[in-house]
Formats: sequence, C-alpha cells, structure tokens
Amino acid sequence: MPVVRWQFRAASPSPQLGPSPRHRIGRLLRAIALALPFLLCAIAFAVAAEPRRVLMLHSLGVDFAPFGDFAEGFREALVKQSPEPIDFYDASLEAARFREGDREGPFVDYLLALFGGSKLDLVVNVGAPAARFAQRNRSRLFASVPMIMAMEQRRLDRASLTANDAVVLERVDFSGILSNILRLLPETNNVAVVIGNSPLEKFWLEEMQREFQPFASRLTFDWFNTLSLADMRKRAASLPPRSAIFYASLAVDAEGVPHKQELALAELHADANAPIFGFSDGYFGHGIVGGPLNSHQDLARLAAGVAVRILRGETPGEIKTAPLGPGSPIYDQRELRRWNISEALLPAGGTVQFRAPTLWAQYGLQALVVLGALLIQAAIIGWLLIERRGRHVAELESRGRLRDVIHLDRVAAVGAISASIAHELNQPLGAILLNAETAELLLAATPIDRDQLKAIVTDIRQSDQRAGEIIAHLRGLLKKQSQSELKGFDLNDAIRDALYALAPEARKRGVVVAAYQAPGALIVLAEQMHLEQVILNLATNAMDAMENCAPAARKMTLESVLVADTQVEVSVSDCGTGIPSDKLKGIFETFYTTKQAGTGLGLSIVRTIVETYGGRIWAENRRGGGAVFRFTLPLTKLKPT
Repeated sequence: MPVVRWQFRAASPSPQLGPSPRHRIGRLLRAIALALPFLLCAIAFAVAAEPRRVLMLHSLGVDFAPFGDFAEGFREALVKQSPEPIDFYDASLEAARFREGDREGPFVDYLLALFGGSKLDLVVNVGAPAARFAQRNRSRLFASVPMIMAMEQRRLDRASLTANDAVVLERVDFSGILSNILRLLPETNNVAVVIGNSPLEKFWLEEMQREFQPFASRLTFDWFNTLSLADMRKRAASLPPRSAIFYASLAVDAEGVPHKQELALAELHADANAPIFGFSDGYFGHGIVGGPLNSHQDLARLAAGVAVRILRGETPGEIKTAPLGPGSPIYDQRELRRWNISEALLPAGGTVQFRAPTLWAQYGLQALVVLGALLIQAAIIGWLLIERRGRHVAELESRGRLRDVIHLDRVAAVGAISASIAHELNQPLGAILLNAETAELLLAATPIDRDQLKAIVTDIRQSDQRAGEIIAHLRGLLKKQSQSELKGFDLNDAIRDALYALAPEARKRGVVVAAYQAPGALIVLAEQMHLEQVILNLATNAMDAMENCAPAARKMTLESVLVADTQVEVSVSDCGTGIPSDKLKGIFETFYTTKQAGTGLGLSIVRTIVETYGGRIWAENRRGGGAVFRFTLPLTKLKPT
C-alpha cells in the first residue's frame, strides 16, 4: 500500500452579527470603516504567507537508501533557501520494488483522490521509478504541475520530458569504482558484486556487466543477484584471497524478500572476509572503505535550488544543471586499519575520516588540567619547602640566640653569687695553705712525724677536691653550648646541683633552705644545665624577695612532687612580701621587673626554658605571706644517661 502524508487546514467560522438598536448602527459603520484597511492588510498578509505545497513521490519507500538521504537533504535545503513556508507531502511507490509499470491504476486513483482537488505547486520525483511513473501518468495526475526529476542520468526518459519538467541528474562512475579498488588493493583478482533482483536492480546489473567488460582480463566477477541475503552472507564470509566486495544495492533479494539497505550492509559487513566498497556516501561510515562517492546531499541541495527557482516562476524546462559525478575521495580509517590498507596508496586529495582519536585528543584537556594541578601543587610544595627551610634556618638562628640569652642570663646569675662562690672557694684554698705551712714545720722537726704528715696530706687532697668541685660546677654554669644536648636525667640531680651552687649565697644572706624531693627518680628529657638555671633564677629571686625580712623569717623551700605519674611539679617558695595580684599574669613577660637594677629577662627566660621542654610555669601568693613559683615538666621513660 502506498504511504501518503498530507495536511488539511480548517477554516475559522465567520462571526455573525445579530440585530442591534438603531442608535448603534452609525457607530458600527464607523468602526468597520476604520478597521477595513487593517482587514485588507491582514488578508493580503495571509495570502502572501500561504505555504507552497510540495509533493515528494518516492520510488522504493520514504526511507530507502540512498533515496532517503536525498529526500531528507532536499527538505532541509528547501526550507533554508525558500523565502516562503513549505508544506511537504509524501507518497511512496512501494510496488516498484517488485514490478514497474504494471497495475498502476489503483495507485493513480488513490493519488487523484488525495490531490485531485488540491493545488500542488511542485512535484519532486525521487529516483527513476517515481519519475517514470509520473511521466507515464502525467496527463491524469499532474498535467500542469511543475516537476523535478531527480535520478541517475542513465534512467532518464528524455523523450517524455515536457516544458514543465526540470531534471537534476547524477552520474555513477562504475569503472572509477573498480579503479579505486585496484589502486588500494593492487593484487585483487576477484570482485563480488552485491545487487538485488528488483526491476531497478536488474537494469543496473546489465549496466554494470557492460561497463565492467574492460576489466574482464584482470578481474573475475561474482554476481550475488541470484542469492538470498543469507546466502550472500555465507558467500561473503568465504571469498577467496585477494577478493573485494562492491555493494551496489539490495532492495529485494532473489527470494523476493525486501531489505533495508543499511541493515543488509551491516549484516554483510559483519561476515565479510574482504573489504567492501560502494558508490554512495549514504553507505559511508556504515562498512565501506570509501573512494570517489556520489553525494546525495549535494544532489539534494542542487535540486532545492532548482525548486526555489520554479516556485519563483521560472519555467522548469529552461533550468539546466550539469549532472553531478563522484566527489573528492573520502576513506574510513577504521576500514583501512581493519583490512591493512596503507594510507600511502590513497589518491592525492583524498581525506581520511573516522580516525581513532589519539590519547591526547581523548584526554588532552584532562591531561592539561591534571598537569596544571600538578604544576600548581609542585609550586606550592616548592614554596612550602623554601618556607620550611627558611623557617628551619630562622628557628636554628632563634634557638642559637636563645641559647646565647640563656647563657648570658646564667652568667649574670653566676656573677650575682660570685662573691659567695669566691668566699666558698677561699675555704678549701685557705685550708690547703694552712696544711701546707704545718707540713713545712713538721718536715723541719726531728724526728719527722709521718702519721701527722699523712693526715695533713689527706686534708690537702680533700680541700683540693672541694675546690675542684666548686670550679667544675662554676665552669659548667658558665659553659656556652653550641647546640641542644637533650638527654634523660633525674630532675632531683639538677635540684641538688642548683642547691649546691646556691648554698654559699644562702649562707651569706642568712636564708634557711629546705628541700623536699619526691621519692624515686624523676626522669625528664631536657638539658640539665638549663633546668639548674631555672631553679637558680627562681631561688635567687626568692632570696631577693626576702631581703627586707627579719633574719629569722628568711626561709626558702624547694619541693618536687609527682603529678598523676606523668608529670613532675617543682615549687620554689619564699617568705617575702609576695607579688601584687594584678602583676601575677604579667610577671613572666619580657622586660618586666620589680627590681631597680633588674633587666626583666630572668623570669622570661625561665618561662621559655620550661615551655621549650613541654612544661608550664606560674606564680601564686602564699596565704601566710610570700610567693611560690611552680613549674611542671613531663616525665619520660628514657633511662638516665
């Protein structure tokens, strides 16, 4: 049954005026007079905007390739080129697949029923069967309607053309197709020709057999027109070496089964053991290798241009166009790769499409984004490393300067008690001198009292050891360390050594020192000399705070206790005047001092040392008077070294 699509436009009902009073008649007439120009303009615009009606008469179906490609391209091109709206109608001469020219009466009557009373502006015959049908029945169907005959030039019946007919032709170059096969596959000696058994295909079979004669000495031809599609697939899968396949057309196979071109081509492509070639760009991208192909899109644009000229009033028979031949060669890179065809064999000017995208084409943008991110990240990391290096250098420099400040503070503290140390040192030195003088007298006596001399020598050695200990401890306090010497040690040893250094100053000032130590070893990770300095500074400040107290009230207490088995707390308390409550928080700030000759660095350095080793320090006032300074340090599991 033919396929027909059409449109109907329903007329709008006209408004009717009912009876109206006499006094409104004049007003109504004036309104009509004012509206008449606008109504005339609207009518003129409606007439001007009336769409042109174009009937497309298809040969073997609306979607039959390659005619379907032409029809689709013609619609798009005509809509773009025409200044007026277009109404398209479609009718399909489906019976032409099986017979041509027989029993056309019912279809003619059908078209007359549809379009006999309608005004058609143009009929476009898509393919030779449709054109020949229109020519045979023109007097009944479209006697005065302009026509376009779009077909291959060999099928044109020029004797039946009228002045109302325009032709748009293409030219298929069969010998050029074989030449293209031999150029790409020079060793080819067999060509399988896929063509159906419809009346149109029988015509082309004869044409190809005639035009392939010049190649008979070089090629043998395997014609598939006597096979069903299933047998064609089997034959295509078992072709001898050095074969190629030319896909011409498959509307109806030998068993009378109609087929869609693109589906039949896809099935053959799946089974074929040889490359497939074709003549139409409608097959390109669907399994053929490529070559000089006829472009039905170009033919459609040419026909659309002719249609515009006809719709503008030109006589169709006077419009002449040259037949369109094959275009520039195009090739499918996927098929070239599948059949191992070198691109060096392609003709000059040939283009290759469907190239497999390179990794860069697929992921170039992502790679650039990732590379940019990596470069930014590398720059940030580099900047951070530079900053880290600079910070490390600054920290080392800061620590060096801090060690210098701590050392200077320790030297200042030692200087403050130097008189007491000197006095303490004079005691063993005086004892050595006295024992030496006594020994001289005993040596001059006769007989020599060896036992007494032995006792004197023992006293001298003990006094010397005492002086050496004082000097060694003083040297340790004054030693300047070039770098940190962290080690685990017993904090009680640092407290004991600090008290040893403070003992002469405490005796000089009349301060009673009481020390209470937690039992067991209190192992901390630090520099022992720094913690001795902390205790020395706190104890010296405590003694300074009791300068104006009565001699009997001058008492200083040093105590160490465990806190939750993870920390040790050391406190230094005095019986002085205490610290003003508003000064407790700022007492450890740099340059803060209550002494007239103070630098304000002692307690600041004490806080820095304690916090460097992970501790905390604070000050409180005692209820009974005086102040207490407390600091904590974390205990470590390291063994004392």
